[in-house]
Amino acid sequence: MAEATESVHVSSDIDLHCHSNCSDGFFPPADVVRRAHERGITTLAITDHDTVEGFRQGLPVAEALGIRLISGIELSTVWSGVSIHIVGLGFDPQAEIMLQAEQHQQRVRAERAQLIASRVGKKLKVELDIEAIAAFSNIAIDQLGRPHFAAWMVEHQLVANTQQAFSKWLGAGKIGDVKSGWPEMATAVDWIKQSGGVAVMAHAHLYKMTRTKLRSCVRDFINAGGSGLEVSYGLMDSNQQGQMAALAREFNLLGSCGSDFHGPNRFGLELGVMPNFPKLVTPVWQQWG
Repeated sequence: MAEATESVHVSSDIDLHCHSNCSDGFFPPADVVRRAHERGITTLAITDHDTVEGFRQGLPVAEALGIRLISGIELSTVWSGVSIHIVGLGFDPQAEIMLQAEQHQQRVRAERAQLIASRVGKKLKVELDIEAIAAFSNIAIDQLGRPHFAAWMVEHQLVANTQQAFSKWLGAGKIGDVKSGWPEMATAVDWIKQSGGVAVMAHAHLYKMTRTKLRSCVRDFINAGGSGLEVSYGLMDSNQQGQMAALAREFNLLGSCGSDFHGPNRFGLELGVMPNFPKLVTPVWQQWG
């Protein structure tokens, strides 16, 4: 039975999952750090998709403000045909294996962007120019993701809104949902472990898997060296949190927490907003003293 938890969302002083404009967030890393400081956050991890650049750019500001900035990344992976995101925390950002991982992911992301543009453009009977989309998004081509495509499509009146872009073209199982090229989950976990970090399975309550399949995924994650699970995440409800807390306890996983803050107009989330951390789950940050 899932552990009963409080459903109240609080402003935590620890946020280990958020994004800057080094991936699909709105604010530059320095502004994310300043915003975190204003909100009373003392321990922060900028976990941009497939890059550590948010941490690198944010570190000088964090040091000046007295915020403990943990190195972070959110790696795109696949497991049994399902997209799984793995957050890496507390690794050496200059470790050779992590630098190689970044290069690999950025190459895949650029190739994937071209494939998304080709597939969706063919269906819409328009040219989707990834250079134009990257320029519109003020981001490098190797950091383009589906949200950038969605925003560009809205701007050019190809869809009514972002929700329609995902429901018709870019969402799970749609023509623009390209998984090819991402590493296996176990490979990404190994990258993080070899870099001296902790691998955390991100927002597992959102994966559309049966309970049996999710447990199988968690077992493979642990066998690969994974040791954490997000148990306090953004606007998850008490039932979702209870399920994640129960999984963490059953498999003796460390618990992590994060808002998944991206910036304005993203579910109304702010940095630090998440449910109270569940009892009887060991926090991942305890190992950092």
